[in-house]
Amino acid sequence: MPELTVGVRGTREIPVTNDNTAKALGSGGLDVFATPAMVALLEFCAAQSVLPFLPEGSSTVGTKLDIRHLAATPVGMQVRCETVLIEIDRRRLVFSCKAYDDAGLIGEGTQERFVVNDAVFMEKAAQKMRG
Repeated sequence: MPELTVGVRGTREIPVTNDNTAKALGSGGLDVFATPAMVALLEFCAAQSVLPFLPEGSSTVGTKLDIRHLAATPVGMQVRCETVLIEIDRRRLVFSCKAYDDAGLIGEGTQERFVVNDAVFMEKAAQKMRG
């Protein structure tokens, strides 16, 4: 397994459809790409970018976001996400994130994710149900 290092990049592109608009997701009343959809795209992109470097049975969970949504994107355009791993502090990973549509930059910021053992993490979550 290759070593996880600063500089790991991720990219993903999705279309803006009626299903990922602010109106559809309840974050606004207009048929433009929703901020929650942009956040999900940025998180997915970062998480997937480091997955090949993690031990088997591990993944990452999002813990902090500082994201600005700068411009509206109408239905029918594409949105492209780019993430770069900019800091590693043991299990804490920090990513620079940007989102673009065909006209330019629409969102940017940082996100923090932690590497977790999936089974241990899910057991701790399940303990909440048992009290």
